[in-house]
Amino acid sequence: MATSKPSIARKAASFLRREPSQARAQATMETLYEATAQIVEQEGLEALSTNKIAAKAGFSIGTLYQYFPTKEAILAAIIDRERSRVRQGLHDLLTDAQAREQPPQEVLRAYIRQLIEGFGSGRGSSLYRKAARAMIRVAWQMDYQEHILAQVRETSDRIAVYLAHADQHGAQRLHVSPVTLFVVTRAVVGVVRCASLERSPLLGLPEFEDELVRLAWRMLAKE
Repeated sequence: MATSKPSIARKAASFLRREPSQARAQATMETLYEATAQIVEQEGLEALSTNKIAAKAGFSIGTLYQYFPTKEAILAAIIDRERSRVRQGLHDLLTDAQAREQPPQEVLRAYIRQLIEGFGSGRGSSLYRKAARAMIRVAWQMDYQEHILAQVRETSDRIAVYLAHADQHGAQRLHVSPVTLFVVTRAVVGVVRCASLERSPLLGLPEFEDELVRLAWRMLAKE
């Protein structure tokens, strides 16, 4: 029986050889991240190698190996950092919405916008836009998809709490059953995932966000 290739998550479980303790070291890592993402965006994942990353970044291969043992480790570090950034953004959004008791439709739009940016368009990333989109596609294509979906489940639970509160205390009556919320959140994420993998230009259009908001609101709002 053929054995499956080890996942990037397993190969890069401890993806940093050492943590950057100085600004210069952090800048070196940022340059390596940017070089990696640009190679993936311009030449494809199959073209990626540690030698090519080091050359594009303008460093020796020894400098790269001071921080990362493999190219998979660099990919894992980039994806993990971007995932953490998106998670924090969604957490802050819902925390602020609860504190200010914002209207549910306004919160829903902001939530969907962050999902599009974090899991599709790459807006808000420290990587330049096309490279950020390329790294998001890598995350969807590889075993990091499960980490993204775990994050969606986590934030779905948070927005469910918010919408249940809005249903009880607001003027707008909402469908907030677990089934409805599951279908709404997965429908939105599924569309964003398809747009990412298909490299759709729709990701950058306001109409794309508008349509997803309409889709979600029609399922949530009671007549």
